[in-house]
Amino acid sequence: MAANNSSTDKILVDTTEYRDPPVLLQTVTPDSLGDVPKEGEEEEFDHKLDRRVKWKLDLFILPLMASVYFFATMGKSDLGNAKIAGLNEDLGLDASDYSNAATMFLVATIIFQLPGTLLIKKIHPNRQFSGAMITWGFLTAMTVLATNSGALLALRFLIGAAESFVQGGIFYLSFWYQYSEYATRGAIVSSMSTIAGAFNGLIAYAIVMNLDGANGWRAWRWIFLIEGIVPIAFAFIVLFFLPSSPQGLTWGFTEEEKRHIVKRSERAHNTTEEPKIQFKQIWAVMLDIHFWLFMLVSCGASFCQSSLSNFLPDIIAGFGYSDVNAQLFTTIVYACGCAGILLFSRIADKTNARGIVLAVSTVGAVIGYAILIWVTNRDVRFAATCLVAFSIFPNTVLQLSWSAMSFVGYTRRGSVLAFCNIFPHLFAISGNQAYQDPPYYAVGNSAALGMSIMMFVASIALRWYLGFVNSKKRREQFSERAAELRLKTIEELGDHHPDFFYTL
Repeated sequence: MAANNSSTDKILVDTTEYRDPPVLLQTVTPDSLGDVPKEGEEEEFDHKLDRRVKWKLDLFILPLMASVYFFATMGKSDLGNAKIAGLNEDLGLDASDYSNAATMFLVATIIFQLPGTLLIKKIHPNRQFSGAMITWGFLTAMTVLATNSGALLALRFLIGAAESFVQGGIFYLSFWYQYSEYATRGAIVSSMSTIAGAFNGLIAYAIVMNLDGANGWRAWRWIFLIEGIVPIAFAFIVLFFLPSSPQGLTWGFTEEEKRHIVKRSERAHNTTEEPKIQFKQIWAVMLDIHFWLFMLVSCGASFCQSSLSNFLPDIIAGFGYSDVNAQLFTTIVYACGCAGILLFSRIADKTNARGIVLAVSTVGAVIGYAILIWVTNRDVRFAATCLVAFSIFPNTVLQLSWSAMSFVGYTRRGSVLAFCNIFPHLFAISGNQAYQDPPYYAVGNSAALGMSIMMFVASIALRWYLGFVNSKKRREQFSERAAELRLKTIEELGDHHPDFFYTL
């Protein structure tokens, strides 16, 4: 309970480590003391209302956002399926041309990621996401007209630029969900990346078997045409049905439910006012040690995930399977990745042990990559690839959800989540370049093993460091410096506010 000491003109706040709503110390200023419940007064929490609201949010938001990510991942990973469906032969591509095409996608994402994340509320999520889908869908369909590597590189760059405007989807979820719900919902959306990868394999398999040569086209052209048209059609559903913000709900919820949704959003440190982008905060996050520890985890995960997604059909073909069977076997690998995402994210939400769950999730990747380096048996290598996917794919959603909990304020949180895609994509580019020694890809797998070890160490170090900062805040709770900082809001100070404690 906050209390005002008139003799010292300081605000004293009992220390309570933030775990999850409804227990969260309010940021209090002398002008806002009247809004704080007095001692003995507690706001009633209607669990039945909360469950109903949560169910309706899941119904309105998750299917649409999951679909956006599903189509985005299809647009990103279809290049790998097209490669072994005749793309290389028709366009005369060598190993470096393909790597460069995959790299151009990432370069565009790096350039456009920050504005694509921070402008979400300005443009409105439904407009931004649907517009991006229409754009990359059109460009993907136009890939059928590519006749050389230069045209392919240009199209992949433009597709990457368009897709960067939906990568803020995890940031969008933070407007609606509380921290104990966040990783699980993020996992449902992010798991679409693995389901889409598996679906891509099935589509490619069906196209190769039934459409290769139809209309005088090789199978790769049909892959790009079909996977370009579908997101364009679905974009209009997103445009008309995806809600923009808790404060802007117009249909589907009662007035009581709308008020409850706004309160839920506030508990997750979202402002009720129209957010203003504070440019100083964009770069200020880079001065924090825990920012760089999060980046190490994110960069390692991106290196492994991007290379696995782009080269998976080729990697499996290198085991000795036919090109057609390689397309089909990718679905098994992606199914393992999906299972890992859902399992580890649910454990993280239930236990709230974010750092430990993140570290444990990387152990399988270390073992899997070691097997891929030193074992040549085909079936064992395929099992190791499944283990890598099970361990690597959960890393992104675990790290992003923990980052969103650890950096608060619209600009600060949005910037960090954008940087979690920008810096890692630099590593993803190096991952694409590392996988150029088929069929065993010893160089690429060795680099991925090193990245997995780095992720494990950084996860443990991050948990220790945030615990250290929490202890320091507790010791300084009643200092003059803390009292001065309490005159500012969470939006101004972010997680540096003396009453904000990190989840470990």
